[in-house]
Amino acid sequence: MPLGLMREQEDLDDFRIASAVEIQAILRKLLETNTMVTLSSPGGASYTTLLWAVDTARGIICFSAETGDPRLQQLLESNEIVAVAYLDSIKVQFDVDGAVMVRGGDTALNANFPNQVYRFQRRSSFRVKPLLSHTPTAHFRHPALPDMQLSLRILDVSLGGVALALPKDVPNLGAGIHIRRCLLELDADTQLDVGITIHHVTVLNENQGARLGCEIDGLHGSDERALQSYINQTQKRRNAMTIG
Repeated sequence: MPLGLMREQEDLDDFRIASAVEIQAILRKLLETNTMVTLSSPGGASYTTLLWAVDTARGIICFSAETGDPRLQQLLESNEIVAVAYLDSIKVQFDVDGAVMVRGGDTALNANFPNQVYRFQRRSSFRVKPLLSHTPTAHFRHPALPDMQLSLRILDVSLGGVALALPKDVPNLGAGIHIRRCLLELDADTQLDVGITIHHVTVLNENQGARLGCEIDGLHGSDERALQSYINQTQKRRNAMTIG
């Protein structure tokens, strides 16, 4: 095994949980708190749902599912499915093996009880608010209305996430929704093509709409460095304005 892969494996070992009792406790918490779980494949298919049941006697877990949803059908065509959910500041991740649709009184997606779960502490990233002289914007298509192109004002941004302002006249976007393509236009020199996942929706008031708290996905290499530079420069300018 190459040294790089060995080190990566060792790093992951620090976050791996293999105890059936501990795994069951985590799954039960996902179940009891109605936490959104995003199922995804390497090919880009994604489906957000809820954990419906944990059956340790039969060695299966069940997710809620909608018959005929093309996203779910595309996901099931993949040989590799990964589940990701967030419990407070903890990211929970595990492989979904043996996934199969089950139809009865209700439709469900059954899978094997995971034999290991990864638990990661989410990084606490410094957030900055854009300067008043700039109007950073996030551009993407509404997931429920593909013909509707949205341009939402960015309220604040960090290396790990972004907060967006959703006007009251725009169709609602709920927690758990994943946007595969989102263009973040921060300034003339910083434009990032990323994915975002909505984790929190806070209604501000009847006139201002809502605040969307999102996690940024797919940020690597030069894009991450560009975002870090934007955050640093924005903070420096804000400090200079305060001193002035």
